[in-house]
Amino acid sequence: MTEFHTVADRLDSLFAAIDANDIESFLGFLAPTARFRFGSAPAVTGHTAIREAVGGFFASISGCQHRISTVLQQYSTLVCEGEVTYHRHDGTQLTLPFTNVFELDGDQIADYKIYIDIAPLWAG
Repeated sequence: MTEFHTVADRLDSLFAAIDANDIESFLGFLAPTARFRFGSAPAVTGHTAIREAVGGFFASISGCQHRISTVLQQYSTLVCEGEVTYHRHDGTQLTLPFTNVFELDGDQIADYKIYIDIAPLWAG
């Protein structure tokens, strides 16, 4: 199996952890000193700060489901594009496009950037 397939397999596992709202499994993909930025929110660094930020977001929704359509890798940079369906606490759903950029350090993510316009999730 090539390196790309290994990364792609890990990407599926990463999004499975996110879709399960499993913060501890999610953090297992990140280096202890990882930097994490979600949309236009300020970046946070390290597992403690990421756990707090992600936990707060998970509490604001009842769930989510990711579908990846494109994965590109060059050297230690991995980019994925797809759609995420958010399940709101009121029972409604919203699907939004996203792009993530990961800077890898070996088999861990050192920098995780999510490009998404999350504003529609909070609109009416």
